[in-house]
Amino acid sequence: MSWMYLIMAGIFEMTGVLMMNKLNKDRNAVSFLLLVAGFGLSFLFLSLAMQTLPMGTAYAVWTGIGASGGAVLGMIFYGEPRNFLRILFIAMVLGSAVGLKLVS
Repeated sequence: MSWMYLIMAGIFEMTGVLMMNKLNKDRNAVSFLLLVAGFGLSFLFLSLAMQTLPMGTAYAVWTGIGASGGAVLGMIFYGEPRNFLRILFIAMVLGSAVGLKLVS
């Protein structure tokens, strides 16, 4: 169950990052509330995951999901560059998260 909490934390981290960009463009209360909710839920699920997972593993996977997910969402929604090397390095971050799961 803790790995599911960690995945949820990563998804909400991506939501928070997406709303951060939206808030910079729109500057309205809804964007701000969604940003706070995204990051708040992210930290909640991260803390639940860390009850049983080692801190280093949980934090590394959470950061990896958030960073790579934010980069992918930027490519999808905001037209950020989609070159081979960028996608390769995102895949390496995700591969590292899977590797941490396999050894813990």
